[in-house]
Amino acid sequence: MRLIDSHGHLQAAAFAVDADEVAVAARLAGVERILAPGWDLPSAHGGIGLAVRHDFIDASVGVHPHAAAEVDGDAWAAIAALAPDPHVVAIGETGLDYDRAFSPRAAQLANLRRNLALALALGKPAILHCRSQAGERDAQDELIAELRLAGVGGPDWLAVFGARPPGILHSFSGPVDYAETALELGLAISFSGLAFRAGEEATTIVARLVPDDRLLVETDSPYLSPPGAPRRRNEPLWVEVTARWLAERRGVPADALGEMLVANYDRIFRPATGSA
Repeated sequence: MRLIDSHGHLQAAAFAVDADEVAVAARLAGVERILAPGWDLPSAHGGIGLAVRHDFIDASVGVHPHAAAEVDGDAWAAIAALAPDPHVVAIGETGLDYDRAFSPRAAQLANLRRNLALALALGKPAILHCRSQAGERDAQDELIAELRLAGVGGPDWLAVFGARPPGILHSFSGPVDYAETALELGLAISFSGLAFRAGEEATTIVARLVPDDRLLVETDSPYLSPPGAPRRRNEPLWVEVTARWLAERRGVPADALGEMLVANYDRIFRPATGSA
């Protein structure tokens, strides 16, 4: 089965001593593409470094909602300066996190807006994190409102992205109608080991309704281990567990899904080079 990991933080501290070995192990296990998303300035440099060393790794740069209040103007300017690098294929991860709320909501919203503006300016899709507290949906509703405010799905974004998704809901979590609205705006949706957790039952429904050409899978390494993976440190090679779960839910052969996932990754993140 061909595999991709559209979101694996190989530049995280959990991989400080063996990131390159972990990447190669995933490649040998069939993972043909890995995207290493940044969340602040040091992680942006780390992700680009990995992409320079491995041609099957891509990077993204941006500011996570947890870091929204910590990244000052100078740090943001430095991140924005890295964004045009050809190894950088997306902006983020960014978004809203009203669950742990490490940054005030106002700071998160301001941060989301600057990341979305950068995504539009460069024609690189936004990677979107979104979490509400259990039983709530305020982050999801505000994210949709902000996407609409930014014009996502409208003429300016369509002129830049065309039929290509302008953003990705990473590690999907939320109600079905939230996913439906995001799909109406043209976004792609990525699934992680979070889908196996209690309280995420809606994800099974969403896994069936995402159009074939806007489906992605990820690990969110070193977090969100799927069943069978080490709890303390998830790795990109474990993306196969979630990919096979997706194939079962969608009623398609695993090999067919794998072909689809690789094609989607290349169309979304590597449009200039195709399947390079």
